[in-house]
Amino acid sequence: MPEASPRGTYLIIADVLRKDIEKGSHGDALPSEAALMREHDVSRNTIRRALKTLEAEKLITSVPGAGWRMSAQPIRPLVDRMTDLIKEDALTVGDPYPSESKLCTRFGVSRTAVRRALAQMEGTGLLATVHGKGRTVRALPIDPEES
Repeated sequence: MPEASPRGTYLIIADVLRKDIEKGSHGDALPSEAALMREHDVSRNTIRRALKTLEAEKLITSVPGAGWRMSAQPIRPLVDRMTDLIKEDALTVGDPYPSESKLCTRFGVSRTAVRRALAQMEGTGLLATVHGKGRTVRALPIDPEES
């Protein structure tokens, strides 16, 4: 990273990322915060400030479990995609729900993101957990179109 700027390092990084977005250098998703930290040799806080600047400009959006995406490429929240899996895989009440590792692979997200989504699904009563046995479908999701 060049010398400190009176403008603010995070604004310089935001400019670099903005130009990369315009060129399409990153496809539909930005690199992880850790990768950006290494690339620009700055702290996570500096990267987050740069990303929040771009988010305020509506260039990018944060998608839980999927990282930072270009705003033109909307991605549904992970918990919604995991809820849809019940219908997609034709699961019924009592059927086993896929394991955490299979969900990580299927959705291309971290185990932490999967665990958060699973906790939400358990909280809404869609899944039940039996220690040593895994998760099972406890209830079928309500289709908003049928309500």
